Amino acid sequence: MARTYIIAGAVALAAFAGAYWVMQRPAETAPTLSVAAEAQEATAVADAALVPDMMLGQADAPVEVIEYASFTCPHCQHFHETVFGQLKTNYIETGKVRFVYREVYFDKFGLWAAAVARCGGPAKYFPISDIIYDTQREWIGEGNADEISENLKKIGIKAGMTADQVDACMKDETQLKAMVETYQANATKDEINATPSFVINGQKYSNMPYEDFAKILDEKLGN
Repeated sequence: MARTYIIAGAVALAAFAGAYWVMQRPAETAPTLSVAAEAQEATAVADAALVPDMMLGQADAPVEVIEYASFTCPHCQHFHETVFGQLKTNYIETGKVRFVYREVYFDKFGLWAAAVARCGGPAKYFPISDIIYDTQREWIGEGNADEISENLKKIGIKAGMTADQVDACMKDETQLKAMVETYQANATKDEINATPSFVINGQKYSNMPYEDFAKILDEKLGN
């Protein structure tokens, strides 16, 4: 089972040379919207311009799948490894599904990884995400912050960005704060309490194997 995490208010953490906004992470707790998050909800709407949804597939596809996932979540990595490829080939690339990926931030490392994925723009987002998931154990390593930072920078460079570009993205406090606020608003609205979670045409589902996923999609498609 995927672990559940509280959606607490954004808190300032010292990371690199500046303060970054990340979520507190008490385990096994259902999400609640803090007073601070409520105050930020209106701001998050404006922040959405800074943090657009990352999408694959045709805009007018008959089924929309929204995945909520964290780059540091092993269950999300397993879904990526065992289910997503088939989902992409059989449903997204065939025009049946519009896929939306929404990041969840359990810790500053997941936030940093998302910043690197977004650093290359929409065209590079999913290729970079693939690398992040495929090498999750390697870049997380022993959990040392400095090593994780350097490993994520290497992923960005491998994807065609310069070291300075990646460094700037990981230090952009305005962008990182907007990412957290947008995550809070979306996850609270959709009542997300575990990762990966999915919203399929407005209905929430928990993690599942490909066979179960395909069955649900076929039902939605009327097959």
